[in-house]
Amino acid sequence: MSPARVTRFGALPDGRQVQRIAIARDGLCAQVLTYGAILQDLRLDGVAYPLVLGWPRLADYLQSGAYFGAIVGRFANRIAQGRFRAGGRWHQTDRNFRGRHTLHGGRQGSDKLLWSLAAQTEDAVTLTLEMPDGQMGFPGNLGVEVTYAIRPSAVLEIVIEAHSDQETPCSFAPHNYFILDGSGSIRDHQLEIAADHYLPVDGDLIPTGVQHPVAGTGFDFRQLRAVGDHPFDHNLCLSSERSELRQVGRLMSSDGLLGMSLHTTEPGLQIYTNSQFDEPDRLGLQGGPYQRYGGLALEPQVWPDAMNQTRFPDAILTPDRAYRSHSQFRFQHLI
Repeated sequence: MSPARVTRFGALPDGRQVQRIAIARDGLCAQVLTYGAILQDLRLDGVAYPLVLGWPRLADYLQSGAYFGAIVGRFANRIAQGRFRAGGRWHQTDRNFRGRHTLHGGRQGSDKLLWSLAAQTEDAVTLTLEMPDGQMGFPGNLGVEVTYAIRPSAVLEIVIEAHSDQETPCSFAPHNYFILDGSGSIRDHQLEIAADHYLPVDGDLIPTGVQHPVAGTGFDFRQLRAVGDHPFDHNLCLSSERSELRQVGRLMSSDGLLGMSLHTTEPGLQIYTNSQFDEPDRLGLQGGPYQRYGGLALEPQVWPDAMNQTRFPDAILTPDRAYRSHSQFRFQHLI
């Protein structure tokens, strides 16, 4: 382990130290925190601004509700009423979303916990976390490991693996907000996603159970087009189950200079345009406040509320199986 690449980022209220680990290769450099397994910063040679939204201080991560760069879980996205059946019985999880539903694993999900630094090289870092049986109401002692790695030709790779001693919902997701130019807005970024259907939601952003065709709707990104100012916070359906790593989308800066392709094994992709963001007193990585539509969250995941929807992909991890989510974000100068 290279001590120069591991620095102190601050201390939690109970005194535990948070570390920041730098990894780099082929002109791409990432900063990863042990708190929340957060991707705190991402830079590419030849680009004068960060490629993700992040905070420069630990205090901002502790106070903000934006989930910037965190690994969220043990179940990413929403669980209706915080209730599901696993292991032959019903479970009630922390209802941290509007007092009615569970979001991203509850108030003490993986994004709010201190992970352990397990391994680090110049271009990769592995963090681990133990989530005990009953934590936030979820069954099973669950161990999770995330590896961030920089692969050749400016590729950020994120592999998340987990195992449990009981049946439990399991879907971790990287919650990164991307912006590929210095405009401060993703409205004019060009987006393409290989999804024929999306999940309509109710007033609480809970899926209705219907898979609706994207054709003729604002959710049709099958051809590259502008993100626009629609308040997206929806799951696009990539497949009915986890698959081999494949390209599912691409994002291009509004000036046409930088592109990013997204490859994942996951069956769903949550797109969130940060349309409700309102933290004007907090300063971002560039020294100024972030605005609404300041970044685009692209979250590979199992479909939300899947354990309560019989026609959704399987979201239950059993003791005889291992969970593995693999995603890559591949950056390319276009001009």
